[in-house]
Amino acid sequence: MSRFWSPVVQTLTPYVPGEQPQMERLVKLNTNESPYGPSPKALVAINQQTTDDLRLYPDPEGAALKKAIADLHDLDPKQVFLGNGSDEVLAHVFLGLLKQAKPVQFPDITYSFYPVYCKLFGIEYQTIPLGSHFEVQVEDFTTPNGGVIFPNPNAPTGRAIPRADIEALLSRNTNSVVVIDEAYVDYGTESCIPLLRGPSCPENLLVVHTLSKSRALAGLRVGFAVGHPALIEGLERVKNSFNSYPLGRLAQAGAIAAIEDQAHLERTAGKVIQTRERLVKELASMGFDTLPSTANFIFTRHPNHAGGSLYQALRDRGIIVRHFKSPRIEEFLRITIGTDEQSNALIATLKEILASA
Repeated sequence: MSRFWSPVVQTLTPYVPGEQPQMERLVKLNTNESPYGPSPKALVAINQQTTDDLRLYPDPEGAALKKAIADLHDLDPKQVFLGNGSDEVLAHVFLGLLKQAKPVQFPDITYSFYPVYCKLFGIEYQTIPLGSHFEVQVEDFTTPNGGVIFPNPNAPTGRAIPRADIEALLSRNTNSVVVIDEAYVDYGTESCIPLLRGPSCPENLLVVHTLSKSRALAGLRVGFAVGHPALIEGLERVKNSFNSYPLGRLAQAGAIAAIEDQAHLERTAGKVIQTRERLVKELASMGFDTLPSTANFIFTRHPNHAGGSLYQALRDRGIIVRHFKSPRIEEFLRITIGTDEQSNALIATLKEILASA
């Protein structure tokens, strides 16, 4: 601690990202990265930008990328906001759209960056308990003049709710900004983006996406939000007061190519879904209880083995998963869906661990 820290810094408990260990022959299933590479077209596009033009600033508006996203989702480019990964987008959302909320509501078990942002920006918040089966219950989000945010599917549980439930939430919370974080939507969840099309676009709905998961561009750092043009204008004002050049030339070029290659997305996401379903069945045969998931990860526990012990036993054998030491979920492991080969290694190792115990 330094005497030069501001009072805000002294009270912060920063977000802890997933571990990035440097271990040989590691089976890394802890940070929900895609097990498959990005679109080859994205790699070509990135390489083509490695020219003398890197001495020049990129387009601060990201107009071509906004158009690619708008075209994909049948929206107007004025409905698209860009950021350096969805975490930066979310930071601008908390500061620009949720800071005045009283309070912001989000689930008690969800993306742990949300309370970090609230404390950083001095935002009042309230956590809403998940249901007995770890489901988001939208009827419990009733803040009349606040804001609502949650992932769909939720993280770390992987559970999703149908778009109709979110429509019902919007119809009740007309004075609240409702932010749906769709980082994992491409693995089997209904997106809320269709609600934003045309003249009936809700003025209080914002949907946030990332290219780090299904588009396999976690190393490029590209995220975006879509919503009513008035919400986007507010986010642009915040962005241009913080960093008017958030996305470099390489990031914009790679993102455009990835967005335009839907075939690659559908092919790789489909493979992840197939592996996920097989892994869930294999775990069930070993006695694991796994929550329903439409994400590229699962949330699972074994009734006879402590989550922390299983986590450490896997780590000792070169397999890294995620374990959260939090109430209600301390017995669960969050396991990223990898390749079939990685999944086979996980299954074999768990069988070994259970047999030895």
